[in-house]
Amino acid sequence: MNRKSIGDQELALLHYLDERDDASVGEVAADYGQTRGLARSTVLTMMERLRAKGFLRRRKVGGVYRYASMAASEDVMRSAVGQFVANTLQGSLSPFVAWMSQRGEVSEQELGELEQLVAQLQSRRKER
Repeated sequence: MNRKSIGDQELALLHYLDERDDASVGEVAADYGQTRGLARSTVLTMMERLRAKGFLRRRKVGGVYRYASMAASEDVMRSAVGQFVANTLQGSLSPFVAWMSQRGEVSEQELGELEQLVAQLQSRRKER
């Protein structure tokens, strides 16, 4: 996914839209926007920015634009995490791992997922 960067609010909006087939600006403003204190114009601006960045597509249905995600939310999240690691952590995962170890509360499920990921990485390394 070679798209422009995405902010936290945009990512949350994409998750919201990913849970629906499509939605109009009015629908998103009434549900997603209202619960977050966002005006309709702000929601429209966010949706148009996401469309310009290639994350949303729109089509006219009955005189109203309907917006839908262009990629699965997992792909968007993976891209956002990749950008965070590259830009904020300068490509190093060590600060993130240090934060995780100091966080204190890691659920059994999260720990299991991390162990599974480490096992996959070790397996790939051995295949080389």
